[in-house]
Amino acid sequence: MADVFVYDHVRTPRGRGKKDGSLHEVPSVRLAAHTLNALRDRNGLDTRKVDDIIMGCVDAIGEAGGDIARAATFEAGYATEAPGIQINRFCASGLDAINLAAGKIAQGADDIVIAGGVESMSRIGIGAQGGAWFMDPSVNIPAYFMPQGVSADLIATKYGFSRDDVDAYAVESQNRAAHAWKNGYFDKSVVPVKDINGLTLLDRDEHMRPGTDMQALASLNASFAMMADMGGFGAVAIQAHPEVEALNHVHHAGNSSGIVDGAGLVLLGSKKGGKTMGLEPRARIKAFANIGSDPALMLTGPVDVTEKLLKRAKMKISDIDLFELNEAFAAVVLRYQQAFDIPSDKINVNGGAIAMGHPLGATGAMILGTVLDELERRNLNTALVTLCIGAGMGTATIIERV
Repeated sequence: MADVFVYDHVRTPRGRGKKDGSLHEVPSVRLAAHTLNALRDRNGLDTRKVDDIIMGCVDAIGEAGGDIARAATFEAGYATEAPGIQINRFCASGLDAINLAAGKIAQGADDIVIAGGVESMSRIGIGAQGGAWFMDPSVNIPAYFMPQGVSADLIATKYGFSRDDVDAYAVESQNRAAHAWKNGYFDKSVVPVKDINGLTLLDRDEHMRPGTDMQALASLNASFAMMADMGGFGAVAIQAHPEVEALNHVHHAGNSSGIVDGAGLVLLGSKKGGKTMGLEPRARIKAFANIGSDPALMLTGPVDVTEKLLKRAKMKISDIDLFELNEAFAAVVLRYQQAFDIPSDKINVNGGAIAMGHPLGATGAMILGTVLDELERRNLNTALVTLCIGAGMGTATIIERV
């Protein structure tokens, strides 16, 4: 197996995923093309030698459908030889795109691959694509289908996280993101989005709420209680986990991931591919894995896939310098920390999706890039990146600097 190297990564700022968001006027294909342009221009890529472009996109419908990865190559002016493929593993799509690219490179099928993802949640509403998991009783009954927020409340109840616990985590995410932006930690990786006239639409993450405190969050009502009670999903949760007598509804908009627009891409390649392009490697993909997990808890997949991945890589938790776990909901991260006894100063150290937002198909690539930058800034070596996934799955990747 050939070594797989990370040569560069870029992302857009995350725009608020509403009609008044700064990126609402930018279709998904242009967000994707924007990051393709940035990778090409800053690395001097000969796009004829790009063997594949793999992009995650969760709600791949309408203007975001039809193989957005290939469509973006035309928008970006790439050579016609550069192909593209669109994939969907829900929230982990961007990281899975990277892992698929790594597998192709390791096998010797490709030398240079661009991987990541894109999502315009202000233009294509979450869940717009539909699917059997949501809509077909023969699927969603045995899967204990429920909205993810109800699953997050089930996790909080089962593992003992209070409203204060999840709110305190959310405040810390906001503080860390604000600190990172203020100190320029994202400067070399975030590429401002401009309109056709060259005017900047957005140059920093728009969803953040610096100064958020416990008092402000305490004023917010729990978001998923009505779904659980009137929609019957609370009964589904208790049927799946009868050890829980009643759900404690602790999650709300302030301690859940934000709905945003954005794109992120990672440039990967073999040693030969990098040499051909004149690139210097920044990190190596050491190992990656996927797993199916409890579909009712749904969001505990990162715990299960981390155990699988560490065993496969013959590593221990103590071998990991930094962890980056998508902040789908605060209880997801708290459960992960609880399971592995991870101190808060080693996980999501520059904030996460609670503060900055979660552009579904792009997030996996964004957080891998974030933790790589932080490894370099701190002169550390190894990081583990992971995400929870709808329908109960987990994806994880270990990178190490070179």
